[in-house]
Formats: sequence, C-alpha cells, structure tokens
Amino acid sequence: MKSISSRAIVLSALCLTSITCLAAIDEDSVRQGAGAALYVSRDNEGFVTQRAAIEYLPKYKHADSQTGFRYTTHHFEQNNWSRSGQQISVLHREIDPATANGWQVEGGFFRQGQHDLFTADANYRRMLAERTGLELFLSRDWVETANALDKGIHFTFSGIALEQGLGAHVTVVGTGGRQNFSDGNARNHRRLKLIVQPDLDLGLTLQARYRAYDSSSEDVGRNYFNPGHYEESMLALAWRKKIQGWNTSVTAGFGQQKIGDDPRTATQLLEVGLQSPINRTDSFRMRGGLNSNGSFNGPNYRYRYLLAEWIIGF
Repeated sequence: MKSISSRAIVLSALCLTSITCLAAIDEDSVRQGAGAALYVSRDNEGFVTQRAAIEYLPKYKHADSQTGFRYTTHHFEQNNWSRSGQQISVLHREIDPATANGWQVEGGFFRQGQHDLFTADANYRRMLAERTGLELFLSRDWVETANALDKGIHFTFSGIALEQGLGAHVTVVGTGGRQNFSDGNARNHRRLKLIVQPDLDLGLTLQARYRAYDSSSEDVGRNYFNPGHYEESMLALAWRKKIQGWNTSVTAGFGQQKIGDDPRTATQLLEVGLQSPINRTDSFRMRGGLNSNGSFNGPNYRYRYLLAEWIIGF
C-alpha cells in the first residue's frame, strides 16, 4: 500500500506539472518541435553513463523557449556491474538568449532497478538592479555510483547565487547551497567566482574560482565520494564568440584541491561548447569536457563527457 501511495503522489505531481507547462502554450506559438539528445561519460575508474532521449515539444520557438515532454533511457556500467533505467519528464524553458534571464523547470519520474524517484531540475534568474543578478536553483536526482544506485540513494540540491558587476569589466558571483542525501548525510556548499573581461569585444574572460563543501557525516561507506571537507581553487581562461551566428565557447582551468587533511593536489578543467543560431527553425547544441580532481582511489580522478541535442521545428 505504501508503494501505491508513493506512485500516486508522483503521478499527481507529474500531471500537475504537465498542466502547468501546457497552460504556457498560447495560440501565437510559432511551431512545434521534436528532438533527440545524447549524453555519454566515462571516468578512469571504469564507470560509464549513457543517456538517450527523445522529445516532443507542443510549443517550440527556439532552444531557450520551449514546452514539452521527454523520454530518456539511462544505462550505467562498471566492470561486471550494470544497471538500466527509464525516465519520463515534462519541461518548460523561457530564457532570454541575450541576458540569460528567465526560468526553466523539468519534473520527471525515474525508475532504475527496483527504485523510483520523482526528479526535478529548475532554475530562475532575474536582475535585481542594473548590475545585480539573482539566481535560484533546485536539483533532485540519483547519486550515480554503483553502490548508491543499488541502494537507491538520491539527493536534493538547492541554493541561491548573487551576481554583482563592479564596473563594466569585473563581475563577482557568490553561490550558497545545501545538498541533502537520502541516507541522512548533508553538505553545505559555497562558491565564489571573480570574472575579469579585459576587452568587451573579444569575448575573453579571466576567472578566479573557489568552491568548497563540508559534509555532516563521513560515514557513508563507499557509496559515493564524501570527504568531511573539500575545497578547490582554480584559475581559468574562458572564451565565448559568435561566429556566423553560431555560439562557441572554450574554458580551460588549472587549480589545486584539498581533500580532508590530505596535501593539496592539482586539478584541471577543459570544456568546449557549440550552439546553432537562435533564429533557425532547427536547433543544435553540443558540450563536452574533461575534468581531473579527487575520488575514492586518490586525487587523480578523471572523467570526460559529451552532450548533444538536436531539435527540429515544424
């Protein structure tokens, strides 16, 4: 009876989200859309994640203005272990491409193994003043390690970010958040980013980044990487440029991390992105990257990922 009640709550929440999203569709919608998305990642510990999704969008204007439904198949594997899952979601996105202001929300039902979860991914951004921005975010999902997926461990991560411009060339962003795990553990996150743009026309920025978190419990076995204290400081160089309408981006960073009481070790970051012109009837976006930091087996953990999405309007 408990299982039936939980599913009823999840289905009711999905129906409510669907009604809310569909209510955003107006008669002046430019077109509908359909698309597909793919995500692949692999780390040096042999853990592989694969996601393939199809989307139907009753309302579609461009990549940052859409309402619809998504079905995703998930597959995880490591050595002789593997797990598959299915997820159905409703989504709505309304973001101004010029300012990044707006909101997006996605709610879904995700089953993997014998475990069910109501997932969420949402954020809202607006300007409080000419140079002051506010962002709220929420994420709820499975913890993606073999042990955590077997045990059905999930997390809810919520927080707030404040952005303050200091003149035309300098911006400071501060973020605070709390991540609650279903096993009783909790983390308090804090991040700070200083962004310097030497020339407003080059699309080049110099960034100083700091992030840290403290866990309320270190005793989570080997279910997931969980030091009592973690911090990372990084210097990054980022470049964004529009080339014949296509938005391109590259970010490269080098830093140091401290895991608990261990000595500081090196970290690295490389990300690239590509997005089609916003006024096209179809939309393509791609993002990929490499990251090196810490994990169970020491500080030299590395993973790489690739994400691609293609939507056709009709």
